[in-house]
Amino acid sequence: MKKLLSIILCSAISIASAANSSSSNSVDPILDAATPQNPPSKKTTKKTKKHHKTKAKAATASNSNSSQPVATSNRQPRLYSYSGYAMDVSSGEVLVSKNPNAQLPIASITKLMTAMVMLDSGDDLDEYIAISEDDVDHLRNTYSRLKVGMQLRRRDLLLLALMSSENRAAFAIARTAYPGGINEFIRRMNAKAKALGMTNTQFFDPTGLTAQNKSTAIDLAKMVKAAYGYELIREDTTTKGADVMLSSRYTHHYLNSDALVRTSRFQIEVSKTGFINEAGHCLVLYAMVDNRPIAMVFLNSSKSGRLVDAMAVKAYIDRMQ
Repeated sequence: MKKLLSIILCSAISIASAANSSSSNSVDPILDAATPQNPPSKKTTKKTKKHHKTKAKAATASNSNSSQPVATSNRQPRLYSYSGYAMDVSSGEVLVSKNPNAQLPIASITKLMTAMVMLDSGDDLDEYIAISEDDVDHLRNTYSRLKVGMQLRRRDLLLLALMSSENRAAFAIARTAYPGGINEFIRRMNAKAKALGMTNTQFFDPTGLTAQNKSTAIDLAKMVKAAYGYELIREDTTTKGADVMLSSRYTHHYLNSDALVRTSRFQIEVSKTGFINEAGHCLVLYAMVDNRPIAMVFLNSSKSGRLVDAMAVKAYIDRMQ
């Protein structure tokens, strides 16, 4: 009897134990739906590891010898312009250079040479010049407020040609500067370019409307340097805006074509912009950067790209000190 009771008791304990084991391994389907069953993905784990690695590197860097030079962005700026050049005028040191020998159309950058050749003539700046049909642009049909028959002083025409890149103004001062007219003027433009050492430059008109007017960034730096020597060019190219009397009853307010001059972003002594389709947007400057006279040239750029390039070069030179 005792043996029978012992067998029954053992069987009961075994059944109870099996029931408990089965209950502990079962999962409530509701809890299973609400609780994430998958372990963290490999992607998350990698991110965590990468984060820790970054921290470790940062800690190592901060604990390294503090006398080690810190990497700075003192490389030449990447220019938007196809051709760019910056030179310290006083020392001749080339600071920035990109395709400096590419001979490209220069558009209205031409007008700096036009101004120098006209001023070299010694003509009376207060003489009145009448705008003629010869001054009208029939090549590109550019707009002008200077109507045929209007009379302006030569100094006002020079201002409009340099400050606002007025084509009829530039043609008028070239046409009337020397005996022999426009052909003699263009001959003198090329002669002056040669005298300045601009060996890869050619001029065919005084406005830059023709794509045949070509030069290189290196040559134009020489031209900008020469233009700085003319007080009236310095004054006119850096005038932000001016009211010009076009007739006894009509005065128009003209603005400088260079936004950098209008906004006074830095000390500019000479400035000239240019644009025709073949040339793209161009800009030349003579500017003081960190008390250094710098000639800058940017050719075949976008309208804003040439300005961004100028500011980038200025920042680069500032960092050099």
